[in-house]
Amino acid sequence: MTLTVGPLTADTGRKVRGTVPVDLGPVTAGLPVTLVDGVRPGPRVVLTGGVHGGEFAGVDAAARLAALLTPEEVRGQVVLCPVANPPAVYQGRLGTSPLDGVNINRVFPGDPDGGPTERLAAWLFAHLLPGADAYADLHSGGIDETLTDFVGYRLTGDAALDATARGMAHAVGYPDVVLGTDATGGNSHAAAARRGVPAILIETGQLGDRDPATTATLLDGLFRLLRHLGTLDPLPDPQPRPTREWVWAASVASPATGLWYPETGRGEDVAEGQSLGRLVDPADGREHKVTAPATGRLFYGMHGLPVATGAELAAIATPYTATQPDPPDPHNPEVQ
Repeated sequence: MTLTVGPLTADTGRKVRGTVPVDLGPVTAGLPVTLVDGVRPGPRVVLTGGVHGGEFAGVDAAARLAALLTPEEVRGQVVLCPVANPPAVYQGRLGTSPLDGVNINRVFPGDPDGGPTERLAAWLFAHLLPGADAYADLHSGGIDETLTDFVGYRLTGDAALDATARGMAHAVGYPDVVLGTDATGGNSHAAAARRGVPAILIETGQLGDRDPATTATLLDGLFRLLRHLGTLDPLPDPQPRPTREWVWAASVASPATGLWYPETGRGEDVAEGQSLGRLVDPADGREHKVTAPATGRLFYGMHGLPVATGAELAAIATPYTATQPDPPDPHNPEVQ
């Protein structure tokens, strides 16, 4: 089956690379897209990077994978978009777009009649996701974020869909898999799951890390994922890696604007009520103590010093078993 995205078309046995123009209203963004249409039948896999600015490992790994894959080795089709949000990536606005100040990973599946970022989200879902059998969105800890590598997925209540997403998450080979107990919200992988596409979030690196070793870790995980899905031939003697499942338990938002002095770091276990850090008012020096709302492990935290009211300071997850009741979680952290 011919693979088409915008003006790019790849027939069976071909690989096509190019830039796809996307009308965002005030500007037209150029998205780099690679289409690999394998010589053998198989699934259609979509991978995106660069949903946020300041997150480099996903962009680097997706670009390298786009260069490495060949139609001769691919079963099915692979669609890669290393820079899915050019305004945010190239103009360095971290999680939000300079066009409208919107975090695209809060508005999926978007609105074709909305603002620039909502239009971009809608275009991505209208042109990349149709026909997909699996989707992976590649993220990193941004310039102001500490983060422990993990893979995330969302539970939907559809047993088959959830099992496929879980298998994908574990196949990446990271030690930690963190799930959300529902598929609500504007996250890319949550919105894809609501449309019936098995989807995962892969988080690799922190603090804007662009070290080659960080990219290599993610590339290895992507090759493992593609072998698991049947897109690439399996290794003769695959070595599964043990993983532990977690479930989001709480997100910690800054109660005020001020200077943030954390007392705990990524990967640390904390108890409910434990101090996570101090928020200091630079005008008068008054301090506000920020405490953990739940017991669990810190998977990411705020590294930046100045923070605004509502900024996410930390996210806590707790070990998960399939038989345990869902935690009383009023806010499923919208990681990245």
